[in-house]
Amino acid sequence: MLRTLPAMAGELSHFDLDRTPAEPRELFLRWFGEAVAAGVREPHAMNLATVDEDGLPDVRVLLLRDVDERGWQFATDRRSAKGRQLTARPDAALGFYWPEQGRQVRVRGKVFDLGLAASAADFLSRSPVSRTASLSSVQSDTMAEDSDITLALQEAERLLAADPDFVPESHAVYAVVPVSVEFWQGDPASRRHPRLRYRRSADSWVKERLWP
Repeated sequence: MLRTLPAMAGELSHFDLDRTPAEPRELFLRWFGEAVAAGVREPHAMNLATVDEDGLPDVRVLLLRDVDERGWQFATDRRSAKGRQLTARPDAALGFYWPEQGRQVRVRGKVFDLGLAASAADFLSRSPVSRTASLSSVQSDTMAEDSDITLALQEAERLLAADPDFVPESHAVYAVVPVSVEFWQGDPASRRHPRLRYRRSADSWVKERLWP
């Protein structure tokens, strides 16, 4: 069955490696905008890879919250598995895949907590449903019964009704400050997939073409 499934079907985007900006954030934002314009479903969904205390890799899908001079940003609870892993080892990798365009972007780097102001701004920008869900969950912990969720949601609703501007101390916004960012464009005809890696060197970026 796997051999019969199509890969990189349809007409894909073009990637001219000779016409790329000096730094990766500009190219990422360009590609992201093109993914949105092309109707890619959830283009802000990304894989986040971390490492646990035993050195075992861990990965999950979450949403990109922002990209600016501070890095590629995401939010989570510091008490969650990924929050604990990042506290112990603040290194991570991000992976974006936009199948309609046959494009991938990989980001690797150090992770920094952006602090209380960023955390509060992010939490308060969320919908009431999202904030209630966040407050009610001890993310990744074991749960005894499904009814526990109902009770936790009710308690969170009461808390937010009493204090609409409440922000939990455990909510955090992290930024991945990249040491490398790779852009991959699928080429189904020849399989000569263009790959460009930006590698951080001192205060500048080095651009490197990679083999497919």
